[in-house]
Amino acid sequence: MVDEERRGRARGGVERAKQLSPQRRSAIAKKAAEARWSDSLAEAVSGSPDRPLRIGDIEIECYVLGDGTRVITQAAFLRAVGRHPRAKASAVREDGGNPILPILQSKAVSNFVTDEVREKARPIAFRMPTGGRASGYSAELLPVVCEIYLKARDAGLLDRQQVHVARQAEILVRGLAHVGIIALVDEATGYQEARARDALAKILEAFIDKELQAWVRTFPDDFYRELFRLRGLEFPMDTVKRPQYFGRLTNDIVYKRLAPGVLEELKRVTPKNESGRPKHKFFQRLTANIGYPKLREHLGSVVTLMKLSTDWQDFIIKLDQIHPRVGDTIPLPIEQDESGL
Repeated sequence: MVDEERRGRARGGVERAKQLSPQRRSAIAKKAAEARWSDSLAEAVSGSPDRPLRIGDIEIECYVLGDGTRVITQAAFLRAVGRHPRAKASAVREDGGNPILPILQSKAVSNFVTDEVREKARPIAFRMPTGGRASGYSAELLPVVCEIYLKARDAGLLDRQQVHVARQAEILVRGLAHVGIIALVDEATGYQEARARDALAKILEAFIDKELQAWVRTFPDDFYRELFRLRGLEFPMDTVKRPQYFGRLTNDIVYKRLAPGVLEELKRVTPKNESGRPKHKFFQRLTANIGYPKLREHLGSVVTLMKLSTDWQDFIIKLDQIHPRVGDTIPLPIEQDESGL
């Protein structure tokens, strides 16, 4: 009985489908396909139709995906090389996959299309920042296509309908260099700023733990013994108290030189007491696998430099050469003649 009901519903579905117009069936199929692939589409993290890449008078809509892939939308790519934005690709699919970029399917340029280019010329489906689904091509493919058409033109292989593509390619080549397309797309989409933020976030995530670690002796006695010596102070044997400004010196000698943003983040995540001083030691927030080992390694090197230094100024010169502050330029010695010039 159950099987008969299922067959009846199936026959009913087929009959209803027959009554739909071709346009309606196509729309339903498209919607179903988008639903199936929506979870697997790459997300664009930067880019907007309002911020196109401009090369001369040519505007190219481009995006950067979550994995760093730079893409140019299919319509923008075809328009940039002088083709209709909805140029149809051949129905023939290579290796059962997606057809390559339509203008590379021409016999006139086939001798210049390598397997590597063919693989890069397959469309990339992605989800735009606005949520819509889009298709595009790797931005690095654009100068490659230009070169291919210019070679085909020089070899006299293009027909009259293809010559204008070569002319457009020549304009594009003048406006960009092969190695510069990534930087141009990043600038147009604002991705270089996001990339810098992401890079810093990854560093801080690697160095700083969300949980407070148990206190263990971390700074060796030699660190403070040498610090007292270099500052011209007598090392106290009967107390562990140290001058308050030693904290600022330690931040400069150690935490400012570990990695970008580490000291600022440690100050942010470490709570303060009523007097405004940190409740915990900064090293208790460092990750056990990266941050803390890097600190111990740094301390070992710093203590060695301390022992090799005659005074504070000598130590700072050595420290700046071996472990410059993050973002600082390493100072270079400048020799002067006797005249001082």
